[in-house]
Amino acid sequence: MNESNGGFSDGGLRKVRDALTRYVDSGQIPGVVALVGRNGHTHVETVGTMAHEGGAPMARDTIFRMASTSKPVTMAASMALLDDCRLRLDDPVDPWLPELADRQVLKRIDGPVEDTEPARRPITVRDLMTSTFGLGIDLTALGTPIMNAVFASGIFSQGVTPLPEPDAWMRLIGTLPLMRQPGEHWQYHLSHDVLGVLVSRVTGRPFETFLRERILDPLGMKDTAFHVPAEKIDRLPPCYAPDPATGEFTVWDEAKTGQYSAPVAFQAGGGGLVSTADDYHAYFRMLLDHGMHGTERILSRPAVELMTTNRLTTEQEAARTALARGAVHVSFGQGQQGGWGYGMAVRTYRADYAPLGQFGWDGGTGTSAYADPENGLTGILLTQVGLTTPAPARLIHDFWTTVYQAIDA
Repeated sequence: MNESNGGFSDGGLRKVRDALTRYVDSGQIPGVVALVGRNGHTHVETVGTMAHEGGAPMARDTIFRMASTSKPVTMAASMALLDDCRLRLDDPVDPWLPELADRQVLKRIDGPVEDTEPARRPITVRDLMTSTFGLGIDLTALGTPIMNAVFASGIFSQGVTPLPEPDAWMRLIGTLPLMRQPGEHWQYHLSHDVLGVLVSRVTGRPFETFLRERILDPLGMKDTAFHVPAEKIDRLPPCYAPDPATGEFTVWDEAKTGQYSAPVAFQAGGGGLVSTADDYHAYFRMLLDHGMHGTERILSRPAVELMTTNRLTTEQEAARTALARGAVHVSFGQGQQGGWGYGMAVRTYRADYAPLGQFGWDGGTGTSAYADPENGLTGILLTQVGLTTPAPARLIHDFWTTVYQAIDA
């Protein structure tokens, strides 16, 4: 074992770099930044360029669109409110989110949006925390009337059209029936955007203001935000969505004129952050350290345990597993960990090199961030290529395979 490498073998780390380099040299990925941390040491690889056409090289402080990898970080604001007793898990959310009161629920997931029945109970904070409040992005229900209505409503936050301000966005949510009864079924994404609004209404401040005060600033996450200021915009690469049929690179979002170049009306907890490898390492290291950052406590130990252990019932976990395995044509195999905590996946079965208990998540812009309590490991992989073709997801898979084979002790 080479102590300077934090328990990774030199040969194993070379395999990590070789795997990253293969994707860049093949032209499938313009550039990548990867960080692994263990035993108090970090190892960083920067490969390729920020733009598909070349230009500036990737750097350790390159800023990336985190997409759904935002979820584990933005969830921490809600956990801070639980620690403060300003929220309780089984409180109905009606007082703060009246748009979610007295809900109607579809009788059938594939039925007409008008064919509904009353919700059996109010939506609770716990339902939002576990992504079971009744509405979400269900990849197994694509093409159904309710999913068509969700996309047509404009509430989905990972598109190129800016979202309205939070109150208007919540009114749009209120026009839709729930897809499932509250607490019944795990569904993806929308609950995290709703939680951002909840945090803002409980605290009386913008979501980002509270998140920055309680989480980002104490952790030194200086490059994590919902937009990139002008003085940092040169560190943000363009984001690509290659054509699924041809693989041809097309720009999904420019840097200087794109959706992250100015403050946004809606600070989307589900997928709106930009960040860096070092910022995310600080966050996941805090989770591995049970809520501590050096000598400062960021979150309570029980809060971190709730976030990073499976919170789904057997039935809910089966539904999440079915979604992951039934939508590989969209996710290219990502997301198959089984369990879900608060804001992130938790491995409940061993399907690849990662052990049970590993927690974290991936993003549709080619990002991945996980921590592993068994091995004391953190890993961050950041690219600027969306999952419209298999290459970014396969890169994520190969990164984690090489990281785990590199562990030497």
